[in-house]
Amino acid sequence: MSILIKDVLLDDEEETDIYIEGNQIKKIGQSLDVVAEKTIDGKGKFAIPPFINGHTHSAMTLLRGYADDMPLMEWLSEKIWPLETKMTEEDIYWGAKLACLEMIRSGITVFNDMYWHFHGTSRAVEEMGIRALVSAVFIDFFDKTKANEQIELNERLFEETKSYSNRITFCLGPHSIYTVSEESLRWVKNFSNRNDVFIHIHISETQNELKECIKRYRLRPIEYLKRIGFLSDKIIACHCVWLDQEEMEILKNYNIQCVFNPISNMKLSSGKIFPYPRLIERGIGIILGTDGPSSNNSLNMFETMKIASLLIKHDTKDPTSLPAKEVFNLATNKAFGINTGIEEGNLADIVLLELNRPELTPSHNVISNIVYSGNPSCVSTVICDGKILMEDGYIEGEDEIMERAKEQALSLIRR
Repeated sequence: MSILIKDVLLDDEEETDIYIEGNQIKKIGQSLDVVAEKTIDGKGKFAIPPFINGHTHSAMTLLRGYADDMPLMEWLSEKIWPLETKMTEEDIYWGAKLACLEMIRSGITVFNDMYWHFHGTSRAVEEMGIRALVSAVFIDFFDKTKANEQIELNERLFEETKSYSNRITFCLGPHSIYTVSEESLRWVKNFSNRNDVFIHIHISETQNELKECIKRYRLRPIEYLKRIGFLSDKIIACHCVWLDQEEMEILKNYNIQCVFNPISNMKLSSGKIFPYPRLIERGIGIILGTDGPSSNNSLNMFETMKIASLLIKHDTKDPTSLPAKEVFNLATNKAFGINTGIEEGNLADIVLLELNRPELTPSHNVISNIVYSGNPSCVSTVICDGKILMEDGYIEGEDEIMERAKEQALSLIRR
């Protein structure tokens, strides 16, 4: 399919046209002399690259509001993990479809997910038309039998992922150093090396995790992972709030990407603020994430950008820290090897924002408005892989998805 977006604003410049052919941006310029199967009027709209959600557990939409205002480990062990043992692939499918729906409305076309029932999430992503790195939760609780089961499962899932479109990428998902044995972590690293796949892991999220690691290994978490040979540039390290200077240097040396999840870190009282300035000054790659919709409780990248910026300003006592353009870039920069960005030759993932909104008026600085006053209702149209997923606020099948997700959530709680 070919799409022509006419007279749209791009980076505060003059109105321009964007021509899409198949899943690629073919031409960008004023008054393009092309004929397309579909023409979108871009007047009064602002085109941005898609938002990328660096860390989430998408199907936890079903648990939104179920167990709030609790300490992390108590929340996990007493509420979340017991309920998750009852989840079926059908639960995950509808929970993930609801998450995709919410992310499309927030302008997100790429997300990095870790959750149970891999195929439930993958089927949902396939049908909803966006992109995802999908990983099963690898947890063995230091049990060899469970470890072997997890290894067999991930080997099988890696092969089965090949039946999906290239919008779905297999990823390894060892949960954390306190739920996965050293032997399994070594296997994960070796599998990643052999097959060139990313590793999605929670790391240094809480003080208790740090204390237990020091008690068990006499090393801090990043030091421990270095010692066992786990680290590489394929690691997506989520949270990373309890780091010291030496650990930051290790992250830099291995070119590891860190995911900043400001809202869930505050909601779960992680106890420290993500060390953004010290990571950035070392050139460490940073991606924004919402975390799961049970610990956030939304998948709203506008909210995430604003809170990330305000939190770092508050922490540094410097109002110039993490300014609007910088945090906007964190949310939209290329990540995970996916070639997004509004440039000729890149993937046709484009979000159109409606500028004629009270919260975006007046338009002294569009990016500042997007970050500090924008919200998902400003998203007009979302294109992913050259296909229109939402146009003028309409998404096909939205009502059915919400109804079925409600039914699954209620059924789950009653089991």
